[in-house]
Amino acid sequence: MNWSADLDEFRTEVGEWCREHVPSGWREGQTGVGDDEFVRFQKGWFRELRDAGLAVPHWPREWGGGLTVAQQVILYQELAAHDAPRLVLAFVAIHHAAATLLAAGTDEQRARHLPAILDGEIWVQGFSEPDAGSDLAALRTAARRHGDTYVVNGQKLWASGAAHADWCLLLARTDPTAPTRRGISYLLMDMRSPGIDVRPIRQATGESHFCELFLDDVEVPAANLIGPENDGWRVAQQTLGAERGTTMLELAERLGNAGFRWLVEACPPPIDALVADRLAAFETEIAGLRALCRDHVGKSEPGPADASIVKLVYSELLQRLMDFGTEVAGLETHTVLRKPASSGWESGAWALDFISSWEWTIPGGTSEIQRTIIGERGLGLPRG
Repeated sequence: MNWSADLDEFRTEVGEWCREHVPSGWREGQTGVGDDEFVRFQKGWFRELRDAGLAVPHWPREWGGGLTVAQQVILYQELAAHDAPRLVLAFVAIHHAAATLLAAGTDEQRARHLPAILDGEIWVQGFSEPDAGSDLAALRTAARRHGDTYVVNGQKLWASGAAHADWCLLLARTDPTAPTRRGISYLLMDMRSPGIDVRPIRQATGESHFCELFLDDVEVPAANLIGPENDGWRVAQQTLGAERGTTMLELAERLGNAGFRWLVEACPPPIDALVADRLAAFETEIAGLRALCRDHVGKSEPGPADASIVKLVYSELLQRLMDFGTEVAGLETHTVLRKPASSGWESGAWALDFISSWEWTIPGGTSEIQRTIIGERGLGLPRG
C-alpha cells in the first residue's frame, strides 16, 4: 500500500485502515486462549500489518519498511488509539533479530532470514543464563568448533516465546581461555535442531511466556556465525541496543495513549486533588519519555548510553504507573486473573500488569546495569 508522505494525510489513512482491519472483540477472544489459537491469531494479525506495509516500519525500505520516525510515531499512536493487538509473537524477530542481521549479518544471512521473518518466522533470544543475567559476560554455554559445525552445550534462561520460536539468537563461549567478553561468539540456531529441550516457566501471572533452553550437543553450522568468531559481545550490543532503544518508540506511544487513557478511566469519580496531581505528574513524565524516544530513534549516531537512558526511563515509569493503576482501581482489579494474550503491559488488568511490569526492570540489563552504563559510557565516570 502506498502511504502518503504528508503527515496529516498519513494519520487519516492509518486511522481508516485501523477502523477496517483491527479485529473486533479480540480482547475477549484472546483472554484465556490456548497456545494454538494465540499463535494463529498473532500470525494472522502480523500478515494484516505486513500486507499493508505497517509490520516493520523501522526496517530499511528495500526490506519492507522505510517509514520516517514521524510516520512511525503516528502509526503507533493510531494503533494504540484504535486498541490494536500487539505483535507479541514477532517482537524479537522484527526488532532484535532484524537489527542484528542488518548491522552485522552477511548478505546471505539477511537474504535468508529477513524475507522469512516477513513470512512469519519467529525468533527467540538466547542470552541470559542462570548465573549470567545482569553479568551476561559470565555466560558458560559452550560452542566447540568441529569442522564446519559448532557443537553447543549449556542452558539459557528468560527465553521469551521460545516454545513457539523457529530460530534463536544465541551467545555461546567459543574460547574458554580468553577474557570473558572476548571469548563469546554469536550464532543463529535453528530451534528444530536435535538436542534442544524447551521448558516453559510458569509465571506469577499464570502465563508461561518465559522458557528455559537446555542444549545438549546441538549442532550449529559455522555459516550461522554472526560476525567474527569470539567477537559476539560486540555484535550483541546491536541486539541490546534495539531491545533498549528502538523498540521503545512503540511502547512509549502505547503507554502514552492507551495506558494513560485507561489510568484516567480507572480513577473513580470525583477525582480529588491528590489523584489529579499524580495524573498530571504521570502525563508530564510520559510526554518526556515520548520525546526522548523520538530523539533517540531519529539520531543518525545515538550516544553510547542513549539506549540505556530510554530503557531505564520507560521501565521504571511503566512500573510506577501500573502500581498507581492497581491502587486507584481498588480491590476489584485483584480479582482479574486473566488478561488478553495479545495485549501489552498496559492491558487494563492492573494487578497483572503491575506484576508483568517487573519484567522490564530486569531483562535487557537491570536498572542497576543501565545506571552503570549511563555513568561510565554517558558521563565518563570511572569504573567502580
